[in-house]
Amino acid sequence: MVTAKQAHDQARAGESVIGWKLGHAERAQLLARFPPAYAEPVADHVTLRSRVAADSVLPEEDSGTIIGRSDDGKGVEAMVVRLGGTTDRPDGSTYHITWSLAAGREARESNDVIRQFGWQPIDPPVPLELKPERFR
Repeated sequence: MVTAKQAHDQARAGESVIGWKLGHAERAQLLARFPPAYAEPVADHVTLRSRVAADSVLPEEDSGTIIGRSDDGKGVEAMVVRLGGTTDRPDGSTYHITWSLAAGREARESNDVIRQFGWQPIDPPVPLELKPERFR
């Protein structure tokens, strides 16, 4: 089994992203359960590592759990995800799903928001089915 950490550490530089995608049906159900705080819902993936080669190996984990929510109150909302028993991404950031954005905000800001504002637990935690994928 290729763990998330192994996939992260083995990836070479490039233009792709490796991580996990949410299925369309699951995404729709989650957006109904947790309505986006901002105008642009994202809610489609969890990043493992950005800027990697297109042939980078994918992690084999295929499930996770939404355990928290973070929001800066100014346009970035993210759901914190536990994968393989941890929320800690191998690069030192936090596994998350960028949930929604206001105009002018970018998904890459989610880790800064989580780091600066922390997160509030979601009770009960919500299991996720995730598909390992490469994307841009």
